[in-house]
Amino acid sequence: MSADVAARMRAFVRETVLPAEPGWGEQLAPAELARLRAAAREAGVYAPHAPVELGGLGLPLREWSAVFQEAGYSPIGPAVVNAMAPDEGNTTLLEKVATPAQRERYLRPLVAGEVRSSFAMTEPHPGAGSDPAALTTTARRVDGGWVLDGVKRFISGAEGAAFAIVVARTDDAATLFLVRLGAPGVTVGPSIGTIEAAIAGGHPYVRFDGCRVADEDVLGAPGEGFALAQLRLGPARLTHCMRWLGLARRAHDTALDRANARELFGARLAELGVAQALLADNVVDLETSAAIIDRAVEALESGPREGAALSSVAKVHCAEAVWRVVDRSVQLCGGDGVSSGLPLIQFLNEVRPFRIYDGSSETHRWAIARRAARARAREVEAGAPRLDVVTGAGE
Repeated sequence: MSADVAARMRAFVRETVLPAEPGWGEQLAPAELARLRAAAREAGVYAPHAPVELGGLGLPLREWSAVFQEAGYSPIGPAVVNAMAPDEGNTTLLEKVATPAQRERYLRPLVAGEVRSSFAMTEPHPGAGSDPAALTTTARRVDGGWVLDGVKRFISGAEGAAFAIVVARTDDAATLFLVRLGAPGVTVGPSIGTIEAAIAGGHPYVRFDGCRVADEDVLGAPGEGFALAQLRLGPARLTHCMRWLGLARRAHDTALDRANARELFGARLAELGVAQALLADNVVDLETSAAIIDRAVEALESGPREGAALSSVAKVHCAEAVWRVVDRSVQLCGGDGVSSGLPLIQFLNEVRPFRIYDGSSETHRWAIARRAARARAREVEAGAPRLDVVTGAGE
């Protein structure tokens, strides 16, 4: 099924979405988004990850990569098919955890594209950022529910969103809450300006001052917040990789077209060794990124622990490989690459933050190295020989 959906997505994005992309520095108008989403439904590519009974295509995670890459070939493609962050990750989490009443109140309108959402975990220093254990936003029990107090920062999509999934500390654990962003005690703003524009709703502050949340709006059970958040964060890292890999393929295709058409020093650019090296490195980065995404998806389907570990590897590799591909493509297109005549410099702005979003490359490297060292120590403790032991004369 996924091959058919990917083929339909490829045709839809190239024939319908690319001609509708907004100009340099412009945003996609709401009316245009609505028109394109209607076309996506007609083309059979709308919400590929969402439940069938709610209007999606119901594809399992293992079939997402090719489809999401095709959607990501345009920076507006994922939003058009309602598979953009943070809504896509929230859809996945709500499908797995929400009660029937929560599905009707929050998930159904989200899949339908009637509302947007956000995921509120990151906080100002010294609160939770790369370290969720530093969570400072609190939720205390009151009759019939909870009261939330705290400040969140860099909450993607919050401006204009209908609700947020909020991570708050409850005693010595954490709990997830479904909070209407227009509720009393909630303030969205100020905004934080960034270099990318693909995520609607920006990345503002969100403040909670005595915000009351009913028991019926607790997502999952109290105290399960960190474990439930992982159900979202692992797949969400990979879907970011898929979408941006699609945009990197677009940049590479642009560079290939330029290399095949541009002549200098008596030959086509594609025949010159320096250009060939850049193009070849692009292919290596694109193919290894696709492979590690598939491997991480396989691990996620095997178990959350294995999946979380490999999704960190995939996130670091893809975030940096995608950046390299787009940057090389800019270089191959010369002056046009950094001009508004081509979209490449816009693509560079879009993909650069991914090395920070969803955990910086440095944070993931720290976790990857720690897991590797601990795993090897367990192997040695179980009887595997130490390989760093020096033997020979003088020992």
